[in-house]
Amino acid sequence: MDEKKILAILVLGTMMGALDSTVVLLALPSLTEGLATNLSSSIWVILAYILVLAVTTTQFGRIGDIFGRSRMFNAGFAIFTIGSALCGLSPNITFLNFFRIIQAVGGALLTATSGAIVADVYAPDRRGHAYGYISMGWSAGAMLGIVVGGILTTFFGWRYIFYINVPIGIIAVILGLRYLKDNPKVSSKIDILGMALLGTGLSFISLGSVDFASQGAAFFNELMVVFGFAVIILFILWERRTSTPMLNFNAFKSRVLTASILSSLFQSLGYFSVTFIIIMYLQGIRGLNPLDASVLLAPGYIASAFLGPYMGKLSDRIGARVLATVGIGLMCITVILYLLITTTTSLYFILIATFISGIGISMFFPANSSAVMSNASHDHYGSISGLLRTTSSIGTLGSYVILITAATIGVSRSVAFQVFVGTSNLVGGVSLDFLSGLKAALVVCFILLVISGMLSALRGKENRAKIAKESRKA
Repeated sequence: MDEKKILAILVLGTMMGALDSTVVLLALPSLTEGLATNLSSSIWVILAYILVLAVTTTQFGRIGDIFGRSRMFNAGFAIFTIGSALCGLSPNITFLNFFRIIQAVGGALLTATSGAIVADVYAPDRRGHAYGYISMGWSAGAMLGIVVGGILTTFFGWRYIFYINVPIGIIAVILGLRYLKDNPKVSSKIDILGMALLGTGLSFISLGSVDFASQGAAFFNELMVVFGFAVIILFILWERRTSTPMLNFNAFKSRVLTASILSSLFQSLGYFSVTFIIIMYLQGIRGLNPLDASVLLAPGYIASAFLGPYMGKLSDRIGARVLATVGIGLMCITVILYLLITTTTSLYFILIATFISGIGISMFFPANSSAVMSNASHDHYGSISGLLRTTSSIGTLGSYVILITAATIGVSRSVAFQVFVGTSNLVGGVSLDFLSGLKAALVVCFILLVISGMLSALRGKENRAKIAKESRKA
């Protein structure tokens, strides 16, 4: 197998997923107007995608173990491409939200299996470098989404943010079928009941949380969250009893693997909000349009994309603990800097802070991902890779809940949503109330990042060379 070509295909898949996450945000006002709908309906174009990723990636990772990870990755590209075309053709918001679910299924297959394919192709002492390129792909895709989304929406219309995926996806499927070869398949049965329990539990928790963020506390959304956690407990009890579990809990005897996955969860919970808090600050308080506000974050994306491969290579030599923990520390410093902003803070201050965060991200993600996959058994690469993506998606969703809940301390939810998508900005005393809400969210983010950093520091020391030697023997 040609490692460079395989890695290029995986990076392309990562870029497409990242591009689609930021490009939709910028197009939401245009999309809402073009389909003659309201914000409470169109916001689900974003949320439906996140929900599907949170619910399905662990299951899809396990399916990749059984039926072939490369086969599932290629299927993901095909489904993602078809879903993108259907999104562009949507006649109304109902169809668009449904087609986004189809697109998200493809995206979930891509993200659940890409990390496992890296582990199949690269030895443990070389995986950090590969994950560095994956991280670079994500940062570059997110940045391109900002620029491309602004250009396409402005000059061609919102439908083209989906159409652009079609030719890229067709090329990627052709390349994937040619160069990606399947791993030795695991002889096992699909844990249908386990998949159903986990999917049901995560769905109720996610839907209840989103409803809480959108509507406020209510008996119905609280009941959904409680029921979801109850089903998750049933899932754990079932997985410990069945002979063919979708999640092998023996894998969590590894202190490095367990701490790395939990660190990823709290990092996602704590840091996804930060980017959008600053976008809401720039749009709602400083009056910038969505494109200009997002471009101010470009230094962070550029730093992350450029440094990712080098930091990944460094993690292969020294392990993940120091590098990932320092990365979290830099994200904490960024949050502290953002807590100092006022209604008149220089925009150059924002540029410096985003650059620091980009360095931190470039250190954390390649090191942490390689730590997870280097300490997972080969038979469970897919399920562990899927679990890592699931925790990240859950963190993203939870971070959204934190953001909207805190942002509505000083303004109504409808106003907060309008600022979130760039259709409104605030003036006068309301701006100060809104800023206090954003800073409350930043305090929560800081606490969550500190927990992530502590987990990262306590994960234990790795010996990648020893792990690689044992892997080659196996």
